[in-house]
Amino acid sequence: MLTIEWSSEFGWERPHIKPLQNLSLHPGSSALHYAIEAFDKEELLECILQLVKLDQEWVPYSTSASLYIRPTFIGTEPSLGVKKPTKALLFVILSPVGPYFSSGSFSPVTLWANPNYVRAWKGGTGDCKMGGNYASSLFAQCEAMDSGCQQVLWLYGEDNQITEVGTMNLFLYWINEDGEEELATPPLDGIILPGVTRRSILELAQKWHIHVPTMENGPKLASRILDNLTSIQYGREESTWTIVVS
Repeated sequence: MLTIEWSSEFGWERPHIKPLQNLSLHPGSSALHYAIEAFDKEELLECILQLVKLDQEWVPYSTSASLYIRPTFIGTEPSLGVKKPTKALLFVILSPVGPYFSSGSFSPVTLWANPNYVRAWKGGTGDCKMGGNYASSLFAQCEAMDSGCQQVLWLYGEDNQITEVGTMNLFLYWINEDGEEELATPPLDGIILPGVTRRSILELAQKWHIHVPTMENGPKLASRILDNLTSIQYGREESTWTIVVS
């Protein structure tokens, strides 16, 4: 795992790569009481590359699995009180993983929608990778599972606009009245997480000249997208999206 401590007094300290171990936190740490945590994305890319190099044997030799990289940034202020922390810890852990759903990567999932629950709202943190966003969604997820469904289809607003599915971005595919293929996804309006898979699909759709107004039943297109993304992921196709580790 990779760990880097930060403080308002000294800034970022030296990064450390060490065997996976438990974290030692003060019981008053702000992340434990006030959900002061986020998932960092860019600043420490070189450190993450070094971590992956050291743990490269954990990368699965399979095109149905991958190495999951989980960076996390938490407040470690050792005192109670809602405030900006003066101390924080960024850490990265790795884990080989298979498909997100046990039914596989390309099997349909059942969705449960209830307008009584919302995942995010305007002026909130729904467009950020925050730990609190996950915790607040768990009750509705349990309701969905009790109803025999696998994921929540999140609705928002008086007109029940569809926003996301579970913790994932949502796409809809259809042929419009002019006979054009359209791929729609909700716009980034402050409640939608700007996921990298979302951005990748949009770029592929534009490359293939599929109209994306920003909002077949789609198995053919979905299969094409999946094949293309996994070809890039597993090195069968060159792309500027990838970084060669070793």
